[in-house]
Amino acid sequence: MLTRKPNVKWFKGKWLDLASKAGKHLQFIETFDRNTKIHSFEMKIIKAKDTYAGNYRCEASLMNKSETVNFDLTVEGKKTATFTISYQLRYHCRSDGADDSGELDFSGLLKKREVKTDVSAEPEVDVWEILKDAKPSEYEKIAFQYGITDLRGLLRRLKRMKKVVQKTPGFLKKLEPAYQVEKGQKARFVVELEDSAAEVKWFKNGQEIRPSAKIFIESKGGERILIVNNCQLTDDATYEVSLGKEVSKTELFVAEPPVRVTKLLEDTTVREGERVELSCEVSEEGAKVKWMKDGVEIPVDEIRGRFRYKREGLRHILVITEARLQDLGKYSVITTGGESHAKLAFASLRFRLHKFIIEKCTLQDSGEYKFVPKGYKISPSCRIIVMDVPRIDLSGLELKDGAYVVVAGTKLRLDIPIMGEPAPKVSWNRGNQGIPTTGGRIRAEAMQETSSLVIDVVERDDEATYSIQAKNEAGVAHANVKLKVIDFPDPPSAPEITSIGGDWCVCAWKPPAYDGGLPILGYVIERKKKQSNRWMRLNFDTWKELTFEAKNMMEGVPYEMKVFAVNSVGTSAPSDPSRTFVPLAATSQPTHVGVDDITDTTVFLKWRPPERIGAAGLDGYRIEYCIEGEDKWVCVNPNKLIENPGSTIRDLPTGASLFFRIFAVNLAGESEPGIMSQPVTIREKVEKPRILLPRQLRQAYIKRVGEPVNIVIPFMGKPRPKVAWLKEGKAVDTSQVNIRNSDTDTILFIRKCCREDSGKYELSVTVEDFATKATIKLQVVEKPGPPTNIKIVDVWESTAELTWSPPRDNGNATITGYTIQKADKKTMEWFTVCEHVRRPACTVSDLIIGNEYYFRIFSENMCGLSEEGGQSKDSARICKTGKPYKNPLYNEHDFTEAPIFSHPLVDLQAVAGYNTTLSCCCRGNPKPKFLWLKNKMEITDNPRYRMLINQGVCSLEIRKPSSYDGGVYTCSAVNPLGEAEVSCKLEVKVIIQAGAGNDNTLAIVDERF
Repeated sequence: MLTRKPNVKWFKGKWLDLASKAGKHLQFIETFDRNTKIHSFEMKIIKAKDTYAGNYRCEASLMNKSETVNFDLTVEGKKTATFTISYQLRYHCRSDGADDSGELDFSGLLKKREVKTDVSAEPEVDVWEILKDAKPSEYEKIAFQYGITDLRGLLRRLKRMKKVVQKTPGFLKKLEPAYQVEKGQKARFVVELEDSAAEVKWFKNGQEIRPSAKIFIESKGGERILIVNNCQLTDDATYEVSLGKEVSKTELFVAEPPVRVTKLLEDTTVREGERVELSCEVSEEGAKVKWMKDGVEIPVDEIRGRFRYKREGLRHILVITEARLQDLGKYSVITTGGESHAKLAFASLRFRLHKFIIEKCTLQDSGEYKFVPKGYKISPSCRIIVMDVPRIDLSGLELKDGAYVVVAGTKLRLDIPIMGEPAPKVSWNRGNQGIPTTGGRIRAEAMQETSSLVIDVVERDDEATYSIQAKNEAGVAHANVKLKVIDFPDPPSAPEITSIGGDWCVCAWKPPAYDGGLPILGYVIERKKKQSNRWMRLNFDTWKELTFEAKNMMEGVPYEMKVFAVNSVGTSAPSDPSRTFVPLAATSQPTHVGVDDITDTTVFLKWRPPERIGAAGLDGYRIEYCIEGEDKWVCVNPNKLIENPGSTIRDLPTGASLFFRIFAVNLAGESEPGIMSQPVTIREKVEKPRILLPRQLRQAYIKRVGEPVNIVIPFMGKPRPKVAWLKEGKAVDTSQVNIRNSDTDTILFIRKCCREDSGKYELSVTVEDFATKATIKLQVVEKPGPPTNIKIVDVWESTAELTWSPPRDNGNATITGYTIQKADKKTMEWFTVCEHVRRPACTVSDLIIGNEYYFRIFSENMCGLSEEGGQSKDSARICKTGKPYKNPLYNEHDFTEAPIFSHPLVDLQAVAGYNTTLSCCCRGNPKPKFLWLKNKMEITDNPRYRMLINQGVCSLEIRKPSSYDGGVYTCSAVNPLGEAEVSCKLEVKVIIQAGAGNDNTLAIVDERF
């Protein structure tokens, strides 16, 4: 007998392995009959669906033998039967019992049987629900119990089932495609949401809907309701509700109900010349009807002429004032929901004419008259109306200068008695524009025997001449009423501050542009402090003038002022505030005016500040002078004030005797002048010259080559001294040296000094017959040259002795030392061995035996080391005494190596839209060539991929990956000694943004390869 059973697999189509689909609707059962040695394999489909139809295959294999059976499954109708498909597999074995003996064949047939539903049968078991709640150690036991053979597929499916998929909340129930209501009814729109806390927005023709008295928006749990009450034709539109990016739309159709004729027309028989009324009633008040005569609509001009049309609620009446022969016929009224017909005919009677005559009728003759013939049952009657020409009575109006005066802002009701019979039709006009009878701020109202002009709130622009017209059949009457509107005056102009004192100011203003139609009675003036909000009235009685002096103010405090205009109606609005001003007083006079210095054309005056300055402070001083014996004062500084209590006055006449006076100036103006008691004669005093040589110039003044030289030397002397510079007894070359002189100092400036500028400079200052001198030594230095004549005097053991000569050029400065460097002959790399050596000789020790050395020496001064060093021509070889050293022989190391990845690729998860990088490390000699592959396909010339190799680190940068970039990436390294490769799996997660109301959420969808 065979010791192993065959491996059986079930497939749908060509490749779909059904083992991973085993569960509630698909089960696999295996049985073995020991007597017949037959294995039975069954596939049980529970509650078959249309999607289960197709081609199926059962494949059995053992060792290197296999057999396959195909069959088709068809699902018809909506049956919920259970199908069982079974195959029997028999083993034929040899008696020797070898493992590879026997044949594998299918002896069973495909059986399809319908399982009857048993009420007492056990309930269906969902294997996956059991597996979700079971421990991992029990998976194999449960899979065996329910016939699941693919454990790997089972684990993969369980892993996907345990992942929580976040679903974006949306609509459970959307709007219907269309809604229809009748006019005046209520429309109700309802949607149902998955998230009961989500917010939605309603729109009508793209415009957001706001709740109102007609429109209600309700929220009940997950339902969102929009109610439109009293639907009209304007509500016929497209409605939509939005939940984040999801939108549900519908159409609302408002149907106007048909108008029916509830009371029909009646046939009428009249006599010629009589009044005829044809009436009917309809189902809706205000409905439009159409009148027809003999199937033709009655023209509009006839309805306005002989025919009259009246509407009283639901009743519609067609009136014929005098029936004529051509008026006979069939009359019809047509509505949107029905029509009615009636005939009009004349009665054929013989009659005798009776006349009733009233001569010179009056209004008292109006009334109902009745003719009662003897012997007849009928008594015809008529009504006589005596008409009177319209009359307009304006005698009750209180007019002033021919105009009716009204105050602006009040309500006007102008009642005008109107007389006439019949009642005249009254119309009001303002110019050529008629005044409406209903609505509006200005309207005309009609009452019995009275017509009124009503203005709810009278404005200035309502001032005009209004005309009234009364018209009836007897005639027309006209009258005009001039309306004059008086009001508060406009505010005056902003007050201007014309003058300011220590505690007072004077302000002026202009009268208002509009006086309100009445004379200005006066003005009210108020003021306040700038930082305060409280205004204080300054006059209790109205002020008649246009200027006002305000007193009792605090000096130094900023104020503002405003003005009101007053007429008999009231007080105007305030004017704009004046500019901010500060009550200020001028300072006291400057004191102790005196002369500090005098030249032939200048005087230096000095004084003390005023003893009292005040809150305005002190802006500066103004100086004036006057020649002795004259009265004309000349201002020295008319355009600019002098800030400090001292100033030099220039361009004065030499030898003149002058008086000086000084004014202190602030915002309040000029103070009293400070005057000198004695005149000043403009003549300069002679002072011997004196040079004030700075301390750093009393010794050698040192500068480096290329640096600027700026020597400033102050001096004294009067009148202005004469200055001269010499270098080494000769005149200074002005092309290289710049010299600038003033009254008190002299400057010697060299932009870039050089060695030639070194030397002794002599400064000479002369005043008339007096002179003084000073000498300055300038030393321009630079780096020295290299030492010369470098020799290796002696070499012993690991020591060498050197000597050299000082440099030919010391840089115009003392040599402060030397720096010695050594270099091995093999490498010629220089190393410093000694620094700051003062003597021109040095001993270098600690040299390595067997090496040969060169030496170079740099000279040093206050500017630093020389640019170049002097190098020894000979070398010093350090020899070892005794046994010579023999270098050992070493085999050359083989550095060649096949490619090896020291750091492999790692599986990676990336977010769509964000750059990601795959990296690995590889070594190899010769340097390997790297290739990148995606799903076994080489990546070449794709701008979305960037390949980098640096020091054996190989990187692949994927720019803004999408779900299509997921897959298996491979890096391959190849050199002549071999090749190697590493792979990794990249998963790209796509971010989906969904919003509900004002809340935004992010959902990450895992796109796996």
